[in-house]
Amino acid sequence: MPKRILIALLLFSGPLFAQTKAIRAGHLIDPASGTVADNQVIVVQGGKITAVGANVPVPAGAEVIDLSNAWVMPGLMDAHTHITYGVAPGPFALIDNYLSEGSGLRALHGARNAKDVLEAGFTAVKDIGNDANYAAVDLRRAIERGWVPGPSMLTTGKIIAAFGGQSNGVPPELGPYWRFEYIDADTPDEIRKAVRQNIYYGANAIKLVADNNRYVYSEAEIRAAAEEAHAAGVTLAVHVQGGQAARNVILGGADSIEHGFGLSDELLTLMKEKGTVLAGTEFPAAHFKAMQYGADGGAKLAAQIVDRLRRAYRIGVKLVFSTDTVVELPGENRGEMALDYLDGWIKAGIPPKDILKCMTTNVAELFQWKGKRGAIATGEAADIIAMPANPLENIQALRKVQFVMKDGKIVKK
Repeated sequence: MPKRILIALLLFSGPLFAQTKAIRAGHLIDPASGTVADNQVIVVQGGKITAVGANVPVPAGAEVIDLSNAWVMPGLMDAHTHITYGVAPGPFALIDNYLSEGSGLRALHGARNAKDVLEAGFTAVKDIGNDANYAAVDLRRAIERGWVPGPSMLTTGKIIAAFGGQSNGVPPELGPYWRFEYIDADTPDEIRKAVRQNIYYGANAIKLVADNNRYVYSEAEIRAAAEEAHAAGVTLAVHVQGGQAARNVILGGADSIEHGFGLSDELLTLMKEKGTVLAGTEFPAAHFKAMQYGADGGAKLAAQIVDRLRRAYRIGVKLVFSTDTVVELPGENRGEMALDYLDGWIKAGIPPKDILKCMTTNVAELFQWKGKRGAIATGEAADIIAMPANPLENIQALRKVQFVMKDGKIVKK
């Protein structure tokens, strides 16, 4: 063999071997089925899983990761986040950040939050808006380029809403400052243009607010958004609470309802029939209290949300784990606060195996990532977490994630 070829092989063999990892998984959880397979080997190369099984050989030269005493599963997913947004405890005012934080600072805030949620075990999230002037889109791009650590992201860009966004009664002298984070759209044609504008600026999902004031989006207006989003290959999420506005959202073809705190059994049944996913953002009472949400600290609303989740589960609506954290609680980072939302699922009586499915498989399907992320299987992205206790017995075991791998790269161990 010529000397120069031998040198080239030696130079290239190191990186190739370094890319291969073999995980010895003591207990491998499949959230899609709620089953466990013991003593499995997971081979990872080039950021993807190339083999899984009890009899899979460890490739020569592979880096061996010993998780033989751990419970191993796909990374967690959060279907509703505001990764670049956060306020201190106190009376909650959505507009405060407009006056104090520009897009650059919001992106840096998001980078901190992205690192925290990734280390907590969330390897994928959807940022649902309120990200200044497309700050979350830029954050997503920075993560994809490897500049900063963070989860894989869907980002909706500016929220599309009727005139005024989610503000009310702003003096006309101040001008439409809400357009820092919203696009006004009051007809089907305006909605179609707003969807196209968001996609032009890098959004890879779309969000509408359907019922923030006296005017609610009609079924035709929701359908216009759904048609435009789906034509571009992205999903449509709609913020709505209940009533006729929610009916319009369901019949108009939205992929998911965000919040839906006032959904009746009839509307939940219609969601099941139409395949509309519920991203219910089951706020813990402590989060409402920190926002000074009503005289009782939000306890009544938190109980109402739990009841709605319980009914949705009983009816068979497809559910996804979703958080909506916007307040910065002392002593907790964004990843820890996301896991606070488990409390509502526990109170609703949902079994751990179904909660895990709603934190992985169901979100991956909503994100249109089935077969790409959300499972530990050949060909999937190597997004893998591990913990010392079994979350199928106690879902709070997720608070003790000790190992995180994202796209084959070890983030935490």
